[in-house]
Amino acid sequence: MATAHNIKRAFQLFDNANREDPNTEVFEGKTHAKELLYAQRMTERLSIFAPDASEALQLTARCQHICRWEIARDTYDMNREGYLRWRQALKKFHAAKAASILEKVGYSKEVINQVQFLLEKKHLKKNEETQTLEDVICLVFLEYYFEPFAAKHPEEKTIAILRKTWRKMSDKGQTAALKLPLSESALQLVSRAINAL
Repeated sequence: MATAHNIKRAFQLFDNANREDPNTEVFEGKTHAKELLYAQRMTERLSIFAPDASEALQLTARCQHICRWEIARDTYDMNREGYLRWRQALKKFHAAKAASILEKVGYSKEVINQVQFLLEKKHLKKNEETQTLEDVICLVFLEYYFEPFAAKHPEEKTIAILRKTWRKMSDKGQTAALKLPLSESALQLVSRAINAL
């Protein structure tokens, strides 16, 4: 099958899976399945940030949170250790889910292995594609999820999260972040966070 057909079919199956998300988000007056909207935002941001991204990276961006709701945060201890164990479990879960769909589409083992490698965030800061994925994740967070997060948490925690986010990004990602259409208050928080690094 042609590559263009493969990726279109994979996106369709990823989206069908994420459409089942019981959690919703209202955006521009419409209600969306939360992880479906997130996946579409990831694809959109990747196309802007890295328009020449490989097929494996495009696939990974689209399924980065696939069926995330199936492993709830509260199934692990509500502390730092529990959070890290939950994140590790999610990476493996997403990798297995994505592989199952990509096999159905007819992708080679090589492509599937690369998508799984990226989903598990291996060699961050060392592997160019892993870093690009992380940059896109951070950019999507800053553009769409940071301000709602900041509204629910103390400023000290918000600043700490911003610093962690900033450290994960490449220079290119940081430059792109400063060009996002953030509100004045959000930009002030970002400035405070990065000036303290």
